[in-house]
Formats: sequence, structure tokens, C-alpha cells
Amino acid sequence: MPSHLFADRPAPQPPERGTLDALISQTRRLRGDVDAVRRDAVADEDDPQGRWQRALCDLAVHQLDDLGAQLGQLRQGAPDGTGDTEEPFEDPAADDRAPADPPPTGSLLSRVGSAEWNLLTDEVSWSDELYVIFGRSPEAGPMTLDELPSMVFAEDQALLTAMVTGCLIDGKPIDGEFRIVRADGRVRTLHMMGEPVLDVDGCTASMWAVLRDVSELRRSERAVRETRDSLQRRHHIEQAEHRMAVELQEAVLPPWRGSSGLPHSGPAGLDLAAQYLPSASSATIGGDWYDALELPDGDALLTVGDLTGHGVSATSTMAMLLGALRGMAVAGIRPGALMGHLNQVLDTSSQPALGSAVCCRYDPRTRTLGWAQAGHPAPLLFRGGTGRALTRPDGALLGATSGASYEQAEIVLLPGDLLVLHTDGLTRGPGRERLLELAPRFARARDAKECVRSVVEEFGGTAREADACVMVARVGDRS
Repeated sequence: MPSHLFADRPAPQPPERGTLDALISQTRRLRGDVDAVRRDAVADEDDPQGRWQRALCDLAVHQLDDLGAQLGQLRQGAPDGTGDTEEPFEDPAADDRAPADPPPTGSLLSRVGSAEWNLLTDEVSWSDELYVIFGRSPEAGPMTLDELPSMVFAEDQALLTAMVTGCLIDGKPIDGEFRIVRADGRVRTLHMMGEPVLDVDGCTASMWAVLRDVSELRRSERAVRETRDSLQRRHHIEQAEHRMAVELQEAVLPPWRGSSGLPHSGPAGLDLAAQYLPSASSATIGGDWYDALELPDGDALLTVGDLTGHGVSATSTMAMLLGALRGMAVAGIRPGALMGHLNQVLDTSSQPALGSAVCCRYDPRTRTLGWAQAGHPAPLLFRGGTGRALTRPDGALLGATSGASYEQAEIVLLPGDLLVLHTDGLTRGPGRERLLELAPRFARARDAKECVRSVVEEFGGTAREADACVMVARVGDRS
């Protein structure tokens, strides 16, 4: 049965931290057990079986160390694009020139072979597994140290020569990797570990080695590395787009966040305040907007809206739409007709999107509010300590229907009346009822800014899926 360390076991879902901690603990215990077996292995240099066992234990410890490190990385989570990370063994061309072998069957032994080269008798012995790894027929016999480089990548021949020379001349152990091209054209990456065998005079009599086919392991490491790099690139792109979206939004939305009076003169002017509330993740910027503008004839424009999508695309479309809205309002176009023109602008835009909006035009001389909406929550009117939603005139979503027409409604406001305009990200679910329940607090508030603060206190801690805008307008109560 295949070893559990190499069996392919696809995970149906990301492992939980407790599961990873347990796996890391098991790996550490197993590593200690294997290390104990390695210390107890036969140390007789003349015993090939003892050397084989010790080499296998070395390989197992090597693998368990790698496994522990990879589980630790998995517990830490996906890379965030910051900091330097150690690069694994680079294998730039391996396995690219031919399809990979099918996954080996059997245990670890099917991917590990041993060899010994006797310098005194010129005898060479290979294990059966090594013939399989090299794709060589046993009838062809084992390869000598002089023949071995003929199968090695040209770029790796110097490395193999240096390892073998260091072992034979200087008595250094061998521990390195090189690539071979088999007779069938397949490229394999081999990890070689070995030591010199000394005679009674201390001279090198032979060299033994254990070679392991690590092609699948290196391919997996390369896939992890490429995936990590892709995540880092995507993280950097998302950060850049987020910065651009924030800067664009800040450039388009009104600079004021506290109370502002519109029009700037007259007893029936509006005390205004507004706030943008990001989504719970705050990682993406949507197309929500709010705006207030004093028009040339003394009226005041109030509007809030929301576009589908997030990021630079949504904020750029929002900027285009808000610019068009301001221009048409300054030109004297009333809310109902204005919505029809906005629908046409969005319907013919090169960046298709849907939007909802409410547009109000307030005449301070008569305290008349004319307004229209496009698939948007109606303004809430608070009067005498209670609140209600205004009856919505007909109006489809912007960009949904070509040539759509929009009705316009009017209402006469009273001194002290409070209007709350908001996007639907604020009141999804039971949010509108919660907003209406703030009526007593609104009645006690000193100004519009305090009302907005009450809304933020009520909804700011809510884990919203979408961002939102809220605007409060209070009619002056001086006659």
C-alpha cells in the first residue's frame, strides 16, 4: 500500500487550523520516530543493507522536515504579497520537453534506487528500482561513473562532476540534484545522496549512492511557487486598483462631511450632512454616491445613487454619471426628465452597468420638494417625532430599459422636517425599520450632522455586504 506521505488525497475543503496543528504534531512525532530508527540503523560500512536503511531514513527525515515546513506555511494562510520568501530548488526546464510519467505505483521504494561503484574492481551494481528511474533495461547493465553524465542535462553535468569528484577525492558526502533525459525523451529530476567507502588504509575503495526521483515533488513545488507568485501579483493589482478607486471617489464626492447649508441664504435653507459607509470587508469600493448642489436659480439639488460593480470600473462610471447629473440639473432639467436622460447615458455607455438613484430638487421659497427615482429606496420623511417613507413615483433601474420614462412627485415640506436619503446597502433586510426607529433621536438632534452620527452609530458596526451612503437634510425652522 502506498505510503500516506505520498498518496494523492485531494482535500474537499481548506483544512481548519486545528486540523493543521494536529497534522504538524503528528509529523513532528513521526520525524522523531524515524530519527530514532536512523540512529539505531546498522553503522557497518561494509553492510550494503545497513547503508540502504540509513539512507532511506535520511531521505524520510528530509521529507518530513519539508512536510512540516509546508504545513506550517499552510497554517499561516495565503501570501499577502509582502516580504521575501525563500525560493525552492529551481528546475526551469524539467518536464517541459516531454509528458510526465504516470505516477509511480507502490511505496517509497519504487521512487528510490541505490548504486555502488567499486573503484578497485570497476564493478557497478544498481538496484532494480534504479533501472526503472533511469528508464534503462537491466539487460543493458548499470552505467559507470564515466557513462552517467551522458544522460545528464548539459547545464547539470558540472554539478554532478563536482559532487562525484568531491566524494572520491576529498571524501565529502554527496547531497544534490540533477536532471536526466531518459532514452524515451522524458526529463526526470533526481536527488542523489551518497558517501565514499574507505578501505583499511583510509583510501576510497568505492562510492555508494541512493538516488530518488523527485520530479513530481519539484513539479508540485513549481506549481506552488507559480500559484504564490500569481496570488502576489493579483494582490498588488487589487491594492493598486483599490487606491485608484478611493482616490477617484474622493475626487468626485463632495468634500464636506459635516453640516453644510444649501442654499446659503434664506430662512428655508437646508442643513445638510452625509456619510459614506464602506462594506464590512472594506476591500472593494463600489459605485455609491451622494451629492448636494446649489443651482443657479436658488434651488438645491439632492441626490444619492448606486451602481452595480466594484472597483475602478464602478467608480469611473459613477463619476461620469454624476457629472452628467450635475450638468443637467444646472441646465434646469427637472428630476423626472433628468432621470430619463441619465438612463440613456448609462444605456449607451461603453461600460454597461445598472444603477439606482433618487434625485430631488428643493425650492426654498415654497419649501417644495420635487423628486424622481430609478429603482431606488424612497426618501424617508421625519416629522413630529415619527418617520415614514414617501410614496415612490414609477421609475425603472437606470440602464435596464431603453427609452424608459420616469414620473415625478412633489411634496411641500414644513419647517423642521427631516429628509433621509440613502442607498439600499444601508437598509437591506430590516434596515429601514431600524432607520425609522431613530425618529426620536433625530427629533432631539441639534443639526443634520448629529443625525448622521446617529445613523453611523446604529449601522456602522453592522457587517454589511455592500457599501452605502446616507444623506440628511433638515428644513430650516425660521419663518
